[in-house]
Amino acid sequence: MAVEIGQNIRDIELFGDDGEKIKLSDFQGKYVILYFYPKDMTPGCTTEACDFRDHHENFAELDAVIIGVSPDDQAKHEKFKKKHNLPFLLLVDDEHKLAKQFDVWKLKKNFGKEYMGIERSTFLIDKKGRLIKEWRKVKVKDHVKEALQTLKEMCGE
Repeated sequence: MAVEIGQNIRDIELFGDDGEKIKLSDFQGKYVILYFYPKDMTPGCTTEACDFRDHHENFAELDAVIIGVSPDDQAKHEKFKKKHNLPFLLLVDDEHKLAKQFDVWKLKKNFGKEYMGIERSTFLIDKKGRLIKEWRKVKVKDHVKEALQTLKEMCGE
């Protein structure tokens, strides 16, 4: 069953790009910007990651951490992070556990082919571990600015 606005996030342990095991509860006490993207090193995903990178300090000033999630393995995440100087954590969701919890593992169609993949989406989790905002079927252009503005409004800025 997918998590809904106002619900607590079920803790799922995944590996980070550094090989360490991570749970979302590790970040309680901070806001979490959890964004799901299809694949490292692709144009849209690179643009989105770099937008989050470029606004990383703005999110940090609002007591928020950014976490990217895709099915790519640790080595791909590590390479992607290094190449683009990403200052935030990337999680390996190769079994789609977190993607299924957030209902972003979807049947997709591209050039007449059907396959399962990540639907680009972002979620805002409050300091107590509850889902408070979601953006589904995200278009990359201006998305990070919108997420930042939403967080500012929630923080009263």
